[in-house]
Amino acid sequence: MTATRPATDRPGETTLDHLLTVLAAPAELLSDPDGQVRPEGAQGFYVGDTRYCSRLEIDVDGVDLRFAAAGLDGACRAWFEGELPGVRVRRERRIADRTAVEEITLHNSGSSPVDLRLVLRARSDLSATPVVKSGVPLAEVPPTVHGGEIRWSRGDVAASLATTPAPDEIGADGPDAVLGWPLRLVPGARWTLHVVLAPSPAGPEDFRPAAPLEWRPDERAAAGPRAGLLRQSLADLGGLLLADPIDPDDRFAAAGSPWFCTLFGRDSLWTARMVLPLSTDLAAGTLRVLARRQGRVSNPRGEEEPGKIIHEFRPNGLKAGGLDLPPSYYGTVDATPLWCCLLHDAWRAGLPDDEVAALVPHLEAALGWIKRTAGDYGFLSYRRSSGSGLANQGWKDSPGAVRWADGTIAAQPLALCEVQGYAYAAARGGAALLAAFDRPGADEWQQWADRLAALFRATYWIDDPDGRYPAIALDGHGRAVTGPASNMAHLLTTGILDPDEAQLVADRLARPDLDGGCGLRTLSSTNGAYDPLTYHRGSVWPHDTAIAVLGLAGIGRHDVARSLGEGLVAAAGDFADRLPELYAEIDGEAVSYPTACRPQAWAAAGAVAVVSYLDAGVVPAWATPQ
Repeated sequence: MTATRPATDRPGETTLDHLLTVLAAPAELLSDPDGQVRPEGAQGFYVGDTRYCSRLEIDVDGVDLRFAAAGLDGACRAWFEGELPGVRVRRERRIADRTAVEEITLHNSGSSPVDLRLVLRARSDLSATPVVKSGVPLAEVPPTVHGGEIRWSRGDVAASLATTPAPDEIGADGPDAVLGWPLRLVPGARWTLHVVLAPSPAGPEDFRPAAPLEWRPDERAAAGPRAGLLRQSLADLGGLLLADPIDPDDRFAAAGSPWFCTLFGRDSLWTARMVLPLSTDLAAGTLRVLARRQGRVSNPRGEEEPGKIIHEFRPNGLKAGGLDLPPSYYGTVDATPLWCCLLHDAWRAGLPDDEVAALVPHLEAALGWIKRTAGDYGFLSYRRSSGSGLANQGWKDSPGAVRWADGTIAAQPLALCEVQGYAYAAARGGAALLAAFDRPGADEWQQWADRLAALFRATYWIDDPDGRYPAIALDGHGRAVTGPASNMAHLLTTGILDPDEAQLVADRLARPDLDGGCGLRTLSSTNGAYDPLTYHRGSVWPHDTAIAVLGLAGIGRHDVARSLGEGLVAAAGDFADRLPELYAEIDGEAVSYPTACRPQAWAAAGAVAVVSYLDAGVVPAWATPQ
């Protein structure tokens, strides 16, 4: 990569791009690449939305161990190796069942006895994850000693650290717990220290560790030239799985580590959708988890409405960065039609009829929300109803994400182009399901979809010197917002475009202002607000690129699909085959975005989908317009 930690549109937020993450959701541990957990930035051991340990460093005879070799083993394990004079040191780390376990082994590889002292220093601030993200965590909690164990507590939040063998020396040094072991190692001797970090017991609403899913990738992709990227991405998806406490058999993918290690409707739906060729199990669990939390009442603060699919769930809510969200927050315009799409897609992919039938009442509620929200206007649009919620409520949800060609921010309410495509696909898929399960309304929803497509065709298309393309959105005055953006790529899979229109979109995506060689830019480089080091104004998002690749393949534009896909997998090599949430493309090279989550569920799922397409020709049925 050509640069690290460049300036971005999110100053003050804690950086992640230099850290190594091991995780088995809801637990995760972030450290420096040498394995030391230093009291800096986002480093630490997290479970759910709390950081339970913010320092875990070892030294031998006062020497800070900087391990020379390190590696990941899947998602939940890592190892680090180093050497002192005459002594080899290996540190192994794993995450499981809401705990972090370390094994530190010293091996006298010399010919003489060695006397040494190993010291472990640990610290905790028990900060909420969003507070850590803000860059201003809480003050450290003083450690207390209980026998040979260290504990920290603040209110009803607590953490513990236990070791085997117990330390010979234990105490506190300011905010640090200090544990020591004087050792004598004869030649050839090995000594191992086991360290266990554990959090408070899970609350009744907390998501649980999930049992593994069985992925069934295409054998050609599994043995192909990009098999390493496929393996790591599937491992990361496994590491991000969470189980519903209401029914632990229902699993979904948490959005990303560490900021979004919880349920996000849009992210979880797209993740399940992109891996449908490998399994319907994730789709089934995701659909049911979201159906249980479907909106039932009108609640302006949480932006809940009957039939609406939730945006995110955090047991303690979210108060940071200008946001003040209740535990269940519904501020999203696209999760509801995407839920309908996934139900139809999973049914076509083989989800048993009895499982689909149980969800049809939730489908009817979701379709009802779509119809009420579109109203006489005809399009799904949004304007936040809470001053403390998200300003933008499509997948590009950062402030100022929707821009005119000159860089001016588009006025709300906004009707995003891709959301109309999702609504069209939801209506058609919903009509098919209603007919198949002997429910009323199938003809009505097919007619609704036809009207939406005609209205979209008459309203969204823009002409400029480079040709025709769909506007990113209609603004609050009903005007088509000029300036090409990646949103149009999402339309390719929905069926709302006719074949000629789909080819126009493909031609536009192939232009160098959107395809810079590392994937699909979120915003054209010709836009007045273009900046590749911003969250949504020119950065590259792997899931966004993957959706474009699959949509292009679905209409037979393999030339453009392969160009974007090859750019994405080439960029993955710059991130050790663990694609982040987003990155920048500068001068044809991938550059890290400092605060991006890594791993991120839909980035990993997008990598799986793109590798499966490039190496095995796999195109999901949903990506081919019907």
